[in-house]
Amino acid sequence: MDTKLKKQLEIAACKIRLGAVEGVYHAKSGHPGGSLSAADIFSYLYFQELRVNPKNPKEPDRDRFVLSKGHTCPGLYAALALKGYFAEDELKKLRQIGAMLQGHPDMKGTPGIDMSTGSLGQGISAACGMALAGKMDRKDYRVYALLGDGELEEGQVWEASMFAGHHSLDNLCLIVDINGLQIDGPTAEVAGPEPIDEKFRAFGFDVQGIDGHDLDAIEKAFEHAKTVKGKPSVILAKTVKGKGVSYMENKAGWHGKAPNDEEYAVAVRELKQALAGLEAE
Repeated sequence: MDTKLKKQLEIAACKIRLGAVEGVYHAKSGHPGGSLSAADIFSYLYFQELRVNPKNPKEPDRDRFVLSKGHTCPGLYAALALKGYFAEDELKKLRQIGAMLQGHPDMKGTPGIDMSTGSLGQGISAACGMALAGKMDRKDYRVYALLGDGELEEGQVWEASMFAGHHSLDNLCLIVDINGLQIDGPTAEVAGPEPIDEKFRAFGFDVQGIDGHDLDAIEKAFEHAKTVKGKPSVILAKTVKGKGVSYMENKAGWHGKAPNDEEYAVAVRELKQALAGLEAE
């Protein structure tokens, strides 16, 4: 990856983490852990991969993105704000009555949201429908969907995967954020989804495994996915839940909890220090 681009994406990812923390803190509720683990993926998607235009969010030929693990929308909202879909001040109004940003993505009220999600498993199904529609309409847009590893416990995920493989949806690219933790603890202990790679291969997917915080690896994976013909793609991204905030990292308790005043101050300080270091290089 070009050094300048990599630095830009690292800075964007850090700002996305800051925005997610800001939103959850002011809402006094929300899901920071999975938002932070996916920040590097959000950064690459919105500032390199997706063919989208914030000035025309409903452009018919745009690429589509579905956040299947909809509870991690604080990270997605931060990316959308940074991209210019709406003012960053909206992040501080997360989950407040009458505000734009709800606790789960709302395609009717939030610019840049292609599908309302929240019930786990449903987002991937909607993404499959979008991809099939693109095929039927002979459009060249691509469809991306981000799932969580805990979400793989939903049977609907595998019904959708069967559908994607059956219809050879090579315009579909799934990303699974494998941070190893869900609300009840380690995914391996709740209902272990492994071997994830073999499961997706059995459903006819091209499968790649990467470090979900390595932007070079993320770039290579997305570039490869665009070359795959005749089958859907999935990128299995190994990540750290709560990445970037020391006391949140690898802690299941930060799946769905807002920081208090002291914790918020620590998180902001750590992320701003990381941002300052990146901007100074």
